[in-house]
Amino acid sequence: MTAKVFVDGQEGTTGLRIHEVLAARSDVQVLSIAPDLRKDAAERARLLNAADVAFLCLPDAAARESAALVTNPNTCVIDASTAHRTEPGWTFGIPELAPGQRDAIRRAKRIANPGCHATGFVLLLRPLVDAGIVPRELALSATSITGYSGGGKKMIAEYEAGAPKLASPRPYALALAHKHLPEMVAHTGISARPVFMPIVANFYKGLSVSVPLHLKQLRAGTTGATLHEALQQRYAGERFVRVMPLSDPATLEEGFFDVQACNDTNRVDIFVFANAEQALLMSRLDNLGKGASGAAVQTMNVHLGVDEGAGL
Repeated sequence: MTAKVFVDGQEGTTGLRIHEVLAARSDVQVLSIAPDLRKDAAERARLLNAADVAFLCLPDAAARESAALVTNPNTCVIDASTAHRTEPGWTFGIPELAPGQRDAIRRAKRIANPGCHATGFVLLLRPLVDAGIVPRELALSATSITGYSGGGKKMIAEYEAGAPKLASPRPYALALAHKHLPEMVAHTGISARPVFMPIVANFYKGLSVSVPLHLKQLRAGTTGATLHEALQQRYAGERFVRVMPLSDPATLEEGFFDVQACNDTNRVDIFVFANAEQALLMSRLDNLGKGASGAAVQTMNVHLGVDEGAGL
């Protein structure tokens, strides 16, 4: 069976990549909109309702408008914006989130694609919170470093123009209100927002989230091995999540962490570095892959009941 798919907003970084991936698949028919009708609500509504799966690759307000245009009960909407990630009635698009999440995605007709920073954070913390190792009320902090492609076409153009001020890493969201924070809280089960500092740097893509922990603040008796074992158990058999060895010897031998080692994959690598008193949880992913378009296509595959890795 060929699934009909429409990408609303295929001109953006995420939409373009989704469109490219799906155009190469024989089991998907990509519905196209004429360039001069891209802002025509009636034509967009026609295509959205003709699709088995409709991807929304739009700013938040436009995504809400597009979602409201869908009246066909058989159309599954996968929204890549921030608009619906904590909205009731929308399923969070991380198949590895928790047991039963794939079944929820298969049944859902409204799916919110996760943010890139949130993906790295949630996959690190959710298993540990579920296991009772990390208390829900624990005050957390996180740092995320990402390539500039996550900022979209405008930021990509700025970096490619080579302005001197962009040569060094740039922390941002310093008002402590990054748009991914609500989903980072909601889908880990923690009770308070972490202090979160994202950093954009002068490389195209790749992302790594780091969460520092004091072991004495965790469940009594917790060690680095405890954290590592919980993550290994949670992600055993997962195709796109790889738990690396405890205090990964290869990384320690190199002396530096390779933020871009998952580029051009749909994989997330999970790390635990620890000593007797502290631990550092780290994840890495391609912010345009598992952090955006790859996650959306994976979720579509799960929903349609086809090979989860098709096109990835």
